[in-house]
Amino acid sequence: MDHGDGTDRPRSLRGLYGLLGADFAALSANRLLSIAVPWFVLTTTGSAAKTGLIAFCQITPYVISQALAGPLIDRIGPRRIAIAGDLVSMAAMVTAPLLYEAGALHLWVLMALMALTGTADGPAITAKAVFIPSVTRAARAPIERGTGLVTTIERTATVAGPTGAGFLVAMFGGAQALWLSAALFGAAALVVATTLSDPEPEPVEPSTTEVTGYFAQLRQGAAFLRGDGLLCAIAGMLVVTNLLDQAFMSVLLPSWARHAGYGAETVGLVVSVFAATSIVASLAAATFGSRLPRHAVYLVGFVIGGVPRFAALALSIPLWVVLAVFAVGGLGSGFVNPILAAVSFDRIPTRLLGRVRTLTNGLAWAGIPFGGLFAAAAIAVSGLTGAMIIVGACYLVATVVPGLRPEWSELRGTPAAPDAPASLTDQEQEKGAKNVRVA
Repeated sequence: MDHGDGTDRPRSLRGLYGLLGADFAALSANRLLSIAVPWFVLTTTGSAAKTGLIAFCQITPYVISQALAGPLIDRIGPRRIAIAGDLVSMAAMVTAPLLYEAGALHLWVLMALMALTGTADGPAITAKAVFIPSVTRAARAPIERGTGLVTTIERTATVAGPTGAGFLVAMFGGAQALWLSAALFGAAALVVATTLSDPEPEPVEPSTTEVTGYFAQLRQGAAFLRGDGLLCAIAGMLVVTNLLDQAFMSVLLPSWARHAGYGAETVGLVVSVFAATSIVASLAAATFGSRLPRHAVYLVGFVIGGVPRFAALALSIPLWVVLAVFAVGGLGSGFVNPILAAVSFDRIPTRLLGRVRTLTNGLAWAGIPFGGLFAAAAIAVSGLTGAMIIVGACYLVATVVPGLRPEWSELRGTPAAPDAPASLTDQEQEKGAKNVRVA
């Protein structure tokens, strides 16, 4: 390979650019649906219960299919799963407005279409994540650069998707906004098909027993996750923190705004400030995250991005101070996901990425449906201020405990080398293979 004239550089970056483009399109479509479809149901039926039912029909299959898709991703390949999932989602979103214009979009039909979209979108999103190590190595970059850029895309889509949905719904109505989501899903499938190839399989230790069969491979992924203390602790932490984040977003933050005399626009402002600075931090992590100690970044990022939010709302402080706290919190939060993803990719062998990552992601989503209930119960028991303290204390414990694991001292950096991109060491691959043998 010629490194002197740089003519191979665009080709080496093609996969990374393709992954970022496909991720942005698919995630924007997902976020757009989270606004457009509930609003469409609410305005056409006037029923909050039916609105919640539609959201349930999308999110539940999304979580379940994502958790169970790992063996299929590893067996069929992430490229085919990503393309098929996005095409199915596109077809569902094309069908919905066509049926609406024909007067045949009954509630049960929309429920079925949203369930189909969730079932297809969950595996497709996770399949794209499997490409991160391979496209980052091809770009001769440290793994933190890939995870940082993907996190930046995810958070940008989280801002852009709802914003675009709000504009389209206001201008053309909820049903018409579904056309854009269909186009975005189709664009994601096209980009994956034209820019990405399945990662090359890594050599397998001769003593390692490969299992066949869907359920055996699913158990194999679970066994690997259980056998790695750090990954298991991180997965447990994500279950708790996602539950608490949902409690904060769905109940505590709106309750604080109402109690303090603010409106919905203040809630949006607070969330936007946090999201904006987290995007900046994710870009920073992509730029120089590989030079930073992962353990310190994890602890500092979570301490800054977690507990101060609850303390700021529990205290009677001016709004500008609250916004400043959330701005700093976004900076801390933006560094965490790239570091956690880098740790995960470094510790999971390529051939197990699909089944282990899908299980981890499924676990991370498992507590989200209970977040609002937990916040409501905390307020009922201790009042709003007490609930902030309870949730903040739980958040602190959940994030600090995994940070005490001894495995952090074993982590290494992943500097990019021009001729030998960073990857798993032979010793780490052997460790992963040994863990897998228990399946």
